[in-house]
Amino acid sequence: MTEPMPAPAADSHALPLRPEGARRPVATPSMLNALADAITTETRLLDELAQIMQRQRAAVAQDDIDQVDDSVYATHRVLLTLGEARRRRRSLNRLISDNDELAIRELEALLGGALPAALQQARVALRTSAETLTREVDTNRRVLRQAMTAGDAYVRTLLGVEAPVASAYGRAPAPEPRAGGLLVDRRG
Repeated sequence: MTEPMPAPAADSHALPLRPEGARRPVATPSMLNALADAITTETRLLDELAQIMQRQRAAVAQDDIDQVDDSVYATHRVLLTLGEARRRRRSLNRLISDNDELAIRELEALLGGALPAALQQARVALRTSAETLTREVDTNRRVLRQAMTAGDAYVRTLLGVEAPVASAYGRAPAPEPRAGGLLVDRRG
């Protein structure tokens, strides 16, 4: 038989025990500073996306297809970088709480008190940036939808094609374009 493991000595490096007896990492000041930095990075990227949405709207208003394309590529680039920033924050969440998906609103309860000022400010800034970006994206969706509808109507007018009639079963198929009137030989 093996002897039971002795309890760890109580020192400043020992990790606190959970109610079920498993060890949990301690949120050190450097970990919390790193988390604040990760959240600040995400905030900066959300702000950059909001600016891209504004540039995209301006490009649509000016019918500048090159700028619209540029905004799409810029959005893609920032979204990839944002994905990396979120992975970084999930790693820090795991170190602090053993939970990758720790919501930033749960930090105070987890830490048992007030957050460090830098982390509190980063949390508020992230929420504000996320709300701003949500409004910008909603606005762009409406603007792009209207631009597509206007462009579709313009093309239909140029081609002399009637607009499809919607049915109860979804969108009606587009009618065949007409090249004009039929020529009939009535001479005999």
